[in-house]
Amino acid sequence: MPIATINPATGQLVESFDALPDGQVDAAIERSVEAFEALCGTTFAERAQWLTAAADLLDADRDDIGRLMTTEMGKTYASAKAEAAKCAAACRFYAANAERFLADEPADASAVGATRAYVRYQPLGPVLAVMPWNFPLWQVMRFAAPALMAGNVGLLKHASNVPQTALYLEKLFRRAGFPVGAFQTLLVGSRSVERILTDPRVRAATLTGSEGAGRAVGRTAGQELKKVVLELGGSDPFVVMPSADLERAAEVATTARCQNNGQSCIAAKRFIVHTDVYDEFAEAFVARMSALRVGDPMSADTDVGPLATEQGRADVEELVRDAVDKGARVLCGGQRPDGDGWWYPPTVVTDLIPEMRMWSEEVFGPVAGLFRAASYTDAIRLANGTSFGLGSNAWTRDPAEQERFATDLDAGSVFINGMTTSFPELPFGGVKNSGHGRELSAQGIREFCNLKTVWVGSGESRGGAGSHSE
Repeated sequence: MPIATINPATGQLVESFDALPDGQVDAAIERSVEAFEALCGTTFAERAQWLTAAADLLDADRDDIGRLMTTEMGKTYASAKAEAAKCAAACRFYAANAERFLADEPADASAVGATRAYVRYQPLGPVLAVMPWNFPLWQVMRFAAPALMAGNVGLLKHASNVPQTALYLEKLFRRAGFPVGAFQTLLVGSRSVERILTDPRVRAATLTGSEGAGRAVGRTAGQELKKVVLELGGSDPFVVMPSADLERAAEVATTARCQNNGQSCIAAKRFIVHTDVYDEFAEAFVARMSALRVGDPMSADTDVGPLATEQGRADVEELVRDAVDKGARVLCGGQRPDGDGWWYPPTVVTDLIPEMRMWSEEVFGPVAGLFRAASYTDAIRLANGTSFGLGSNAWTRDPAEQERFATDLDAGSVFINGMTTSFPELPFGGVKNSGHGRELSAQGIREFCNLKTVWVGSGESRGGAGSHSE
């Protein structure tokens, strides 16, 4: 895939970039090592000052960076500006909380024969971040903000279709005051990832992306014995039970499926509705999906813009076509419009069966699969009957059902009577083929730290550490 900005609303090339040669990549890695040595000598207060400055710059740049994201990947201008604001909030969150999250944690010294015992969190070094295009600022920032506050440094290999956003991020942290090399963008193709990750100067990696990309990076990290965090695909269930507020559920379901033009790992994709309320919910949901406005992503009146890439639209079309060819019904949408750009309408498909690819594969576009569940047990069977386990939604006003869903849904998060989203205050990640490790919250900042055990004895001859084996 070329490293280029191609406007998905028109299909026209805006700007292309040459990939960095190996020599420049090696020089960037060496700069990251030097920057890590410098950053380790700074205080939390200094890093917080720089990260807060980055937040202020994001606020000042919001219109411009929003316009750039819309141009590069087609998200609506309103959602792009909201993404920049969310990144600024995350910077301020970690600036305010990192020192507390990484404070020494005391242990029971007397139980281990010490005068003092504690856990200390220390940064690992240069971390490679392999990031996707769908939230080109946010998915980088949820790694970068905690990593930099912990004292790590970042090497960003961003998606090839958002190169200008990637370059903006490097400039952002430098403008904010971080040392030269603390956060660098590497304009390289996916084939360079293995070479970078196997470099001994690179200590760990994080990847948000497809299952295939995650397997490749995870395999290399495993061979190199390096820590890795993987946030991969999702096919999130959205379960609706008889006690739910159906109008509200249908309203949120529409947003949950079509947010970011339907291109979100944690977008609800499989809508599993109890048979007692299936017809009523389906009618309201289809009406709302049909009413969404597809058009110019820069327009304030637009709900859904184009898909980010031509191949992405082709993939969505193929999944819908496969389902229809095998007996599924399309309740709305399902046909791309004529003209330039990579458009696809909000679509609802029902009568799905396991032989259809939509049953088991993630649809990365504004296409909803609608399922009928005979009971709570049947709803859980359908919800968990996938190789993914990122997010999940359940709609019920029954307190007992709410507790059961919180336990029974096999996912990294369960949102009850609300839309799955990410917050700096809460850990984010998945299980099964959706990956492992966590981003955000205290758990996220600790992922790329050495959890160092410190045992301090009195120095007197009375036994203690070393008197027993493992």
